[in-house]
Amino acid sequence: PLFARIPHGHWKTLTFLAGLRHDRIVAPFVLDGPINGIAFTAWVEQCLAPTLNPGDIVILDNLGSHKGKPARNAIRDAGAHLFFLPPYSPDLNPIEMMFAKLKTLLRKSDERSVDATWRRLGEVLK
Repeated sequence: PLFARIPHGHWKTLTFLAGLRHDRIVAPFVLDGPINGIAFTAWVEQCLAPTLNPGDIVILDNLGSHKGKPARNAIRDAGAHLFFLPPYSPDLNPIEMMFAKLKTLLRKSDERSVDATWRRLGEVLK
């Protein structure tokens, strides 16, 4: 088992959103809490869509929050093509491998606040 110190004995959920290009991470964002459709749409509209170019391809998994019409429209309005992975296919999603490596690095840093985690994430992504 993995043991770690938890402030006040409570788990803290941080959600990391990002796009993965062949050569870099784009639109990184840390959400203090779990993802939902409103938060995902805000990230797409404010962070991801401005990084998209006409003809780009955006591939999403089948998480319910990814399927909202406003988020889909923001991607398409940027001129990008949108595709969804087949159900139950995390092995086809390269960003999952990047997230696994990122989680390992963040766990090793043992940060215990949202701000410290955000700063460490910025250092790791450089």
